[in-house]
Amino acid sequence: MTQTFYKFQGTGNDFIFIDNRQELFNKNNTKLIAHLCNRRFGIGADGLILLENDDTSDFKMVYFNANGKQSTMCGNGGRCIVAFAAMLKLIKDKTIFKAIDGLHEATIKNGFVKLKMQDVTKVEAYDKHTFLNTGSPHHVTLVKDLKHFDVTTHGSKIRYGAPYTREGTNVNFVEQISTNTFAVRTYERGVEDETLSCGTGVTAVAIAMHARGKTKESEVVLNVEGGTLSVSFQKADNLYRNIWLQGPATLVFKGEIVC
Repeated sequence: MTQTFYKFQGTGNDFIFIDNRQELFNKNNTKLIAHLCNRRFGIGADGLILLENDDTSDFKMVYFNANGKQSTMCGNGGRCIVAFAAMLKLIKDKTIFKAIDGLHEATIKNGFVKLKMQDVTKVEAYDKHTFLNTGSPHHVTLVKDLKHFDVTTHGSKIRYGAPYTREGTNVNFVEQISTNTFAVRTYERGVEDETLSCGTGVTAVAIAMHARGKTKESEVVLNVEGGTLSVSFQKADNLYRNIWLQGPATLVFKGEIVC
């Protein structure tokens, strides 16, 4: 079978996109999805995303990690699927679509996508780290000299370490740059390595840094290995709402692969 695909990236977080509105792609074939994401034997990507029809919104996003397994919400993938939908002329400059964690609003203009994330109702602050769920679970910890920090070694230990032994977590290492700017590097579960960017990760970092009093700003700039993102939000009591993840989403190439 020959499969048409599209490759998009958002600040270096790259994804294979397939238009599956006719439901011809076998999304239960874990080995095939992992093969397509393999950077040596397949197309190569941090994940694969299917765009499908949905009765209650413009379209549905079905996200798979690079290991071939369906996973929780992906922020940069969500931004990129908005660009993909616009390319397919399913939407113009705004949309509402369905993901695994519910409905998401988004806007797109000149390749810049703003994606509304789900509210965050709980932020767990510990002595040396913060834990919260922004559509996916995230461990956030401040470190010094992030540029030379061994993200893969330390991230893999935390990823399945206590108390995350059941399902694992994504791990974000953070260094403060200014009052509202932070550098972030992320170890992603499912990829099992550092990625150049993580949308739900920088969202978690922005909220964690605000919750811990590291910034008083309601819009935070996040410098990742693949570029720059921003996260804005509102806080009322212990609830973070109106959370928007913002940044570029770019088509890399279109192709066909025999699978």
